[in-house]
Amino acid sequence: MNSEHAHRTRRVVFQFLVPLHVEVEDGIVSAVTVIDETPVRDPTLVEGDPTYLDEAVKRADDGQPWPSWRFGY
Repeated sequence: MNSEHAHRTRRVVFQFLVPLHVEVEDGIVSAVTVIDETPVRDPTLVEGDPTYLDEAVKRADDGQPWPSWRFGY
């Protein structure tokens, strides 16, 4: 394949604040639930192509009914 015609992957990593539910039992964090239906606000570029950030945020925040994510034992 000619490198001129190779598809270049556009990758961007960003972060933003989301609400969490934190459960503490006997002084130990037992579970953390990320509420990821939260709209993306004030994203910060972590790595990748900064020119792709606006499009990446739009795709990540398109109103899809995402589930919450739960971590813990």
